[in-house]
Amino acid sequence: MKTEAITKYRPFPRVDLPDRTWPDQEITTAPIWCSVDLRDGNQALPQPMSIEEKLEFFDLLCRIGFKQIEIGFPSAADTEFNFCRRLIEENRIPEDVTIQILVQTREHLIRRSFEAIKGAKRAIVHIYNSTSPLQRRITFSDASREAIRDIAIAGAELVKSLVPTIPETEVVLQYSPESFSDTELDFSLECCNAVIDIWQPTAEKRMIINLPDTVQWTTPNVHADQIEWMCRHLHKRDFIDVSLHTHNDRGTGTAATELGLMAGADRVEGTLFGNGERTGNLDIANVALNMNAHGIATGLDFTDLPSIRAVYERITRMTVAERHPYAGELVFTAFSGSHQDAIKKGMDRRSREIMEDPNLAWGVPYLTIDPQDVGRSYEAIIRINSQSGKGGIAYILDREHGFDLPKTMHPQVGKRIYDLADEMGQELSPDEIREAFFRFFVNLESPLQLVDYELDHHAGTKGEVACTATVIINGEEKEIRGIGNGPINSFVHALDEAGLKQFNLVDYRSHAVRGGSDSDSAAYIQLQGKDGNIVWGCGVDPSIEMAGLKALVSAWNLLEK
Repeated sequence: MKTEAITKYRPFPRVDLPDRTWPDQEITTAPIWCSVDLRDGNQALPQPMSIEEKLEFFDLLCRIGFKQIEIGFPSAADTEFNFCRRLIEENRIPEDVTIQILVQTREHLIRRSFEAIKGAKRAIVHIYNSTSPLQRRITFSDASREAIRDIAIAGAELVKSLVPTIPETEVVLQYSPESFSDTELDFSLECCNAVIDIWQPTAEKRMIINLPDTVQWTTPNVHADQIEWMCRHLHKRDFIDVSLHTHNDRGTGTAATELGLMAGADRVEGTLFGNGERTGNLDIANVALNMNAHGIATGLDFTDLPSIRAVYERITRMTVAERHPYAGELVFTAFSGSHQDAIKKGMDRRSREIMEDPNLAWGVPYLTIDPQDVGRSYEAIIRINSQSGKGGIAYILDREHGFDLPKTMHPQVGKRIYDLADEMGQELSPDEIREAFFRFFVNLESPLQLVDYELDHHAGTKGEVACTATVIINGEEKEIRGIGNGPINSFVHALDEAGLKQFNLVDYRSHAVRGGSDSDSAAYIQLQGKDGNIVWGCGVDPSIEMAGLKALVSAWNLLEK
């Protein structure tokens, strides 16, 4: 934005609330959740849902655990009206779920809405009218505050008068001063209290006052001040569910909601993955999983978040961004080497400690929750590109392919595969990492190749083993012999007898390859050259003896490069 353009904007006024209490509060229980996917979310889609798609989405919301679902604006279109009727007439609404409908405070629309909900066990009738100075001036042609307040009063009176016409349906009134976020607080309160005074809520007949952050104009702390101020001054507050409905114009919908709950709100409206007008509505999954991460039960089940996301993307034809909190493809992925190393260490330590304490609190660096709790796998956590490091590559080889590399081998393997990713300028898949590991470290055959070998376990008086091996060195085949206290030691002596030993054997490890062939073994040998250079080589073979010999040859070849 150009500097000269800044002059057209003004700072948002603060709320006069010097004794605010919300900064000292904390969220300890979940609010009432209301999904508005089928209305706010649907109206923002380039291609709105069909009735069949809305039915499938409604069923999804019920499975997740929503007990209040705004199903649409039935007085606005036949599709919306018919969807509402199908839910009711086909008995698709679970006993513990309340549908909610939205309607402007206009007489013919309210009457049509009551036709739509007839026969439902329980329904929230959500009426609204715009109240902000901007809306009063532009949308309502400089309407007075009194005229706007009277619209709210007339709507509430009509709803109350129509309740007896559908006695089989329990009607709950919800009122929203639309654009609450930029309406004068005293006027929002005037409109809300006028509606409350008409409805006369009680402990048995509660009502909902929804305070929508229809457009985000300011920081979340100011929103919290607005909510606390309203909570202090609403009539019959004990019988009111104060509801939040935040949008995301400034990218702070989640923060505004969480601070609004600290400020006294009881209820939250939002959508899955934040679908909605402009930058979207609040992402309810985000807020709920934030609470889960602090040990708060929410009543919403996101244990299979990938399948929920799949249904959402198919029906809405929208995509969830790769970095979207919790649900994005990359949110449990680490590319940075230091992050990968810390995650691997954290996972390994937790695997050990959880055996002793099944109730062990979650604690893995860089991961706020256990990916398995939302249907993700550990295998997806670490991926490799040119920014990766030794720990991440070792993690992939271990978890994906069953190779438990010695710790001191990690830097050598990590650097080689890191360099490859840098050369290619792209991320490496787990299979590409395995392929690179084999290419650079496993069963290497140049310049030295082990063609065949035989062991004689009765070659000496002290249980020594004699080795006769056929090797190719720099294209020339030769037979070498040696004797030692085991297969590898005898082969080392054979190399020495042939003048090919310019190293010291420093370390040897072996294990069965997890997840591979049942007969595969992996061996790792570390050699130190006469110049002090240290290398690791790996051998893989059905025979543990041959795997060790191949590891020795691989290390020898690396030392010669």
